[in-house]
This record gives sequence, structure tokens and C-alpha cells, in this order.
Amino acid sequence: MVKLERLRADHADALLAFEWENRAYFARSIPDRGDAYFTAAGFAERHRALLAEQHARVCHFHVVLDKEGNLVGRVNLIDVTDGCAELGYRVGEQAAGRGVATAAVAQVCRLAATDYGLTSLTAVTTLDNAASMTVLARSGFTRVEDTTVAGRPGVRYVRHLGRLDARKRG
Repeated sequence: MVKLERLRADHADALLAFEWENRAYFARSIPDRGDAYFTAAGFAERHRALLAEQHARVCHFHVVLDKEGNLVGRVNLIDVTDGCAELGYRVGEQAAGRGVATAAVAQVCRLAATDYGLTSLTAVTTLDNAASMTVLARSGFTRVEDTTVAGRPGVRYVRHLGRLDARKRG
């Protein structure tokens, strides 16, 4: 259904187009990235910084492609420390509600265990983002505490990765 690719330099143009096309859609549920992010220079600088973080193995960034090879989402593991990372993801409006986020999160959980050697993942979402809470629950995450996300009421989740994740390749 969907394919994850590790973020590369040549994803920059498609990724900027994806972010620009979905800017208003994303801003309804998460804080906007700001005007500077969407300028050619600002985006290029940020993209290079992400690639440097990935090269240092402190983060693992991925683009989500549909069966035609179109970029329809992102799924990331950030702040890798002591076998743990925070999961973040976003799916564009045209692909929302089609199981793309659930499939991408399942794939990144397997990668986290098998390729990146992680043992647990955390995630946060706002309480009004029912779709994200559903994705996390379907993906084996457990709600652990209330929190705030950009000043809004939210919830923190955790998923412990185990042998099952390591055996499920592909």
C-alpha cells in the first residue's frame, strides 16, 4: 500500500511541494511551521539540517510514498537516546482516512526495532486529534499520561518494541 524511504537530498523538491500543498490542512491540528520554512532558502537549510541529524543517527526521517510513487506523508523518529525515540508523522489531506498513517507507523516500528536497534517509542498528540489517537492505538501504543502539545491539551503514548517487531520484516 505505502512505501517508506529514508529521507534523502533528492526528496527536497517533492517534500517542499507536499508541505506547501498541505500547509493549511496541517495547521488545523498542529502548529504551523511559519513562513520562513516555506521559502526556498529556508526549506533548503532545514532539509540539510535534517540530513545531518540523520547522518549522526540522532534522528531517522522518512517520506511516505503511495503505490504510484507520490509523496503522501512523512514519518520520523526523533531524539534517539538510550534505545528510545519520539515518533512523529503527518499524512497529506488527499491520503487521509485511507490507512496510510497506520501502515507507515507499522513500517517505521519494524524499522525502529530491526534496523535502528530501538527498544521503545513515544508519541504525543492533542486530545482533539482523534485520527492520530486511533493510529497510535491500532499501532500498539499505550496511553500513559496527559500532557500539553503547543499549549493544547494532549496525551503521551509509549510502545515497547520487542521480538515480534524484529521478526516482522517488510
